[in-house]
Amino acid sequence: MLTRHLNANATLVSLIRPLATCSGFIATLLPDVRLVCAYGQVARCPQIYEPSLIVIAQGSKIAYLEGRTLEYGAGHYLVQALPVPFEYETFASQEQPLLGVYIRFDRTMLAELVLEMGEEGAPSAQAQTPASMVSAVLDAPMREAVERLLRCLQDPLESRIMGPARLREVLFAALRGSQGGVLRALVQQQGQMARVAASLNYLHQHFSDNLDVATLASFANMSPSTFHEHFKRTTHLSPLQYLKRLRLLKAQQLLAAEGLGVAQVAHRVGYQSTSQFSREYKRYFERNPGQETVQLS
Repeated sequence: MLTRHLNANATLVSLIRPLATCSGFIATLLPDVRLVCAYGQVARCPQIYEPSLIVIAQGSKIAYLEGRTLEYGAGHYLVQALPVPFEYETFASQEQPLLGVYIRFDRTMLAELVLEMGEEGAPSAQAQTPASMVSAVLDAPMREAVERLLRCLQDPLESRIMGPARLREVLFAALRGSQGGVLRALVQQQGQMARVAASLNYLHQHFSDNLDVATLASFANMSPSTFHEHFKRTTHLSPLQYLKRLRLLKAQQLLAAEGLGVAQVAHRVGYQSTSQFSREYKRYFERNPGQETVQLS
């Protein structure tokens, strides 16, 4: 049984390695699919992912989410139902790099699948408030769907013609997997998670605006007090705590990718005071924002 499991992982590794040309998130022929590669340990640091599935073929990661610890290594995948800030560590080496595939899921495609499936394959019991981030074992149907997707990425014509179908197949396998209930909850329009997701979508598009709880609650079709309760239960943060972390994470991306000045970045992510931004940035990342630009030189 163990030998079969290792061989299955080896197949995934063999399909990812030729395309994993550098460390980080690597673009592929499909816009919603990126490869994940790390050639060494990555110390614990903050991160935020879009709603996605992350399949690990080699190496391992640990995610820390407000008191919860999620381990997802070779032969596991992470379901990121909502874009929730968390911290992570990566365990890898030059000889055994971390290799995986990141699949951003299309909520429209997900909703269509759930509608077509109906109650078939639905979990018999579901938590009242599904977790926004969960890990699962890569079962045979999910593994085979991911393998077909990776094979598709080797050929431009196949990617263009069959890519959407391969992505749909992966989502279908995930919906029938052990954590399919989390994905279903994301698109059940009257459910709490779907309503919170709608407010998060607005928040991510307007994070630099002067937002308040009442505005966000209106996109969830909830009263401010009810929204605050469900938002915190789902994301483990209050709406304003979430907004602050999102702004800081966006600021880090701007500093690292574009090399803008600290004052420019502070203003762009919604801070009126550069000094307040610098204090909160240092508290969250344990370094000054100016150090991010220094690293680029």
